[in-house]
Amino acid sequence: MATPAGAPDRTGERVVSDALAAALRARAEPDGFVPYDAVLDAALYAPGAGYYRRSDSPFGPEGDFYTAPRVHPLFARALAARVASALRELPTGRRPTFVELGPGDGQLAEQLILALPEDTGARPLDYLLVDRAEERLAEAVRRTEPVARSRGIRLQSSTSLAGHGPVAGVVVANEVMDALPARRLRFDGTGWGELGIRLDGTTVVPSERSPSTDVPGRPLPSGVERGTIVELPVGAESLVREIADHLVAGVAVILDYGMDEGELVRAHPRGTLAAVAHHRAVDDPLSALGHADLSVFVNFDRLRDAARAGGLAVDHDRPQSEALDSWGLSSLFDAELRATVGAEAQVRLRLAVKNLLFGFARFRALELSPVGRARSTGAARTSG
Repeated sequence: MATPAGAPDRTGERVVSDALAAALRARAEPDGFVPYDAVLDAALYAPGAGYYRRSDSPFGPEGDFYTAPRVHPLFARALAARVASALRELPTGRRPTFVELGPGDGQLAEQLILALPEDTGARPLDYLLVDRAEERLAEAVRRTEPVARSRGIRLQSSTSLAGHGPVAGVVVANEVMDALPARRLRFDGTGWGELGIRLDGTTVVPSERSPSTDVPGRPLPSGVERGTIVELPVGAESLVREIADHLVAGVAVILDYGMDEGELVRAHPRGTLAAVAHHRAVDDPLSALGHADLSVFVNFDRLRDAARAGGLAVDHDRPQSEALDSWGLSSLFDAELRATVGAEAQVRLRLAVKNLLFGFARFRALELSPVGRARSTGAARTSG
């Protein structure tokens, strides 16, 4: 994988490119402090400087990380079964829309379109790709457009869901919420401080100060040890509210890794901020700003709170493996195994499905639907 233009040459030092330094300064508060949510926003999404704005793809063997669709197409086929079920249950008279948030390079979209059965309800179907990184969006459109055309699906794209009208259909976000800006607060024994950085030229200097904004919603954890870090998913909460504003009928399916807030504090008292490059963890995320994938575990307590506050019901909140099973992964696997010729190919298939079920053990599937409006839940409601 090629290093993005402008990336620092001094590997391991907390130095950023001139373009990223400018983006960070533009997000700094008047005293020069840049809170972590602004740091992550710039490092991941700033035009000409952010990790996801690079020209080459960060996905797959030549990139930095894999997602579930790359393990095996059975992931997309199971998800497509859930999507098809929701589309069939939509009220008549509405043009159905399938929204994919953060489509990456379009691999999941391509697989989903191929896997959707013909009887998914009214035609034509719109498929809307949404990604704030224009480079990734263009890549997804190039890959997906031919297969969408072949299936009679109208492909659309946008850098924001906010610019789209009401959505009757399905919204899918696979491994998106973990890569959105998050605040990081640290308990000093008496109160909470805001973590962030300051810049000395193009050198990043870790910093901490009193929070300049309150923490809305649920109170911060009590009884925690000195040094405990809590990460607040402000970007993910904002995206969930955006979904709530637009989804008038159907279901939203969020797939990502994370825990409830209490579990996060107990299991990861120093926080979960991580950086990955070339499929390996980077010891110091601040040494990799702009040229490595950055993420935090999703705080599902606050995500559910945001959904409910926006008028969405939590229909299902369960491990991703359970969701895949309920969407028919087992029967899809059996059919695929019967069609697979050769012992070696069958072993590869078994290993891939095992990876989907157990290699994503920390992943959860959250299904949301509009309260008081037409809903498609697929099964009995379970709330977290």
